[in-house]
Amino acid sequence: MTTVGFIGSGAIGSTIARLAVEAGHQVVLSNSRRPETLADTVAELGPRASAATSGEAAAAGDIVVVTVPVKAFPNLPAVPLAGKTVIDTCNYGPERDGHIPELDSKSLTSSELLLQYLPDSMVVKAFNNIFFKHLLSLARPAAGAADRSYLPIARVGAGRGMVWPCCSPLGRPPGGA
Repeated sequence: MTTVGFIGSGAIGSTIARLAVEAGHQVVLSNSRRPETLADTVAELGPRASAATSGEAAAAGDIVVVTVPVKAFPNLPAVPLAGKTVIDTCNYGPERDGHIPELDSKSLTSSELLLQYLPDSMVVKAFNNIFFKHLLSLARPAAGAADRSYLPIARVGAGRGMVWPCCSPLGRPPGGA
């Protein structure tokens, strides 16, 4: 059984966590506050879910989903994420994140910026181009379902292979570069 760590447990993070639990994975949720603020979400997800600090979620995850504002990248726990596949769901928004010159000038993508903060991780971009409600309503875990949709993913460096076995049971077989 895979353990999926979550750094960020808002709409996207908690929705992906729900799909992961339904697929039989353990999940460890974290947010920018304290683990006890996730008690309702953990209770709703059931015995395969727990809450922790971001560092603990990063350490516990075989794979870790980062779903935070881009402005929070400098605060991510790089050491426990070293050597792990990190799924980056983040989209840059200057109105929320403030202006980041490298992103405004398009000299870096937000995933390339994330990789600068997590140089020893394998960063894969996924789940950033779908409305969180559609993650649940359009999920089709059964392989071969006629109405199954596909989720684009892109890697920054190596790492995509680890995401495939995680995404497919969530009803989101990946496709991408």
